[in-house]
Amino acid sequence: MPPPASDHLDIHDFTAQPFDYQNNPSWRIFRIMAEFVDGFNFITKFPKSVTIFGSTRFDNKNEHYRAAQKLARVLAQSGYTIVTGGGPGIMEAANKGAVEGGGESVGLNIQLPTEQRVNPYVKKSMAFNYFFTRKVMLAFSASAFVFFPGGYGTLDEAFELITLRQTHKIHPNIPIILMGSDYWEPAAEWLKNNLYKKHGTINEKELKLWEIVDEPVEAVAIIQKARVPQR
Repeated sequence: MPPPASDHLDIHDFTAQPFDYQNNPSWRIFRIMAEFVDGFNFITKFPKSVTIFGSTRFDNKNEHYRAAQKLARVLAQSGYTIVTGGGPGIMEAANKGAVEGGGESVGLNIQLPTEQRVNPYVKKSMAFNYFFTRKVMLAFSASAFVFFPGGYGTLDEAFELITLRQTHKIHPNIPIILMGSDYWEPAAEWLKNNLYKKHGTINEKELKLWEIVDEPVEAVAIIQKARVPQR
């Protein structure tokens, strides 16, 4: 079905139509464009933010869940918006802490085939169809990025942000904080011994693109000390 005839076509006019991917791949392009436009319009409302990542599988009995909750609470009390992927686990803990701290609690969740997982502490949210557009918004101009222990998704997001620091695609003063030395130190040692020393695929300076800490107060101090320009 062709888009409606008009002198001016809104992107959403295209995305409202059935997608004919095989014969007209432009439909998918317009849907992606619409998601980027809506995403940037949404996330730019929160200029002073910290994005928190981590496992969906931790509950409130887990030490990392409680640490994320405390960190977000203190950051919210200091005027930072807390941004997460909006789901359970560490994301829930961070959004809960943001609410307890009286701050903005934002969730950028992903639409799944049978459900839309949004934790009850998200106060402002946007749902995404594509993981890659959601990742762009999670990484967009935050004052800091904090990674708690997690699975493949957390590692994917962590290495993407580290790569953006490495290639100067984000400001060099934006902290990348890895919370939990029990989880991150073995990974850091592997990077040092295998990538740097054995194969030479990174240099020594690139082992300093992140900081590993254990206590929320340490992370808060790093974030508050960083000189990050406001967008």
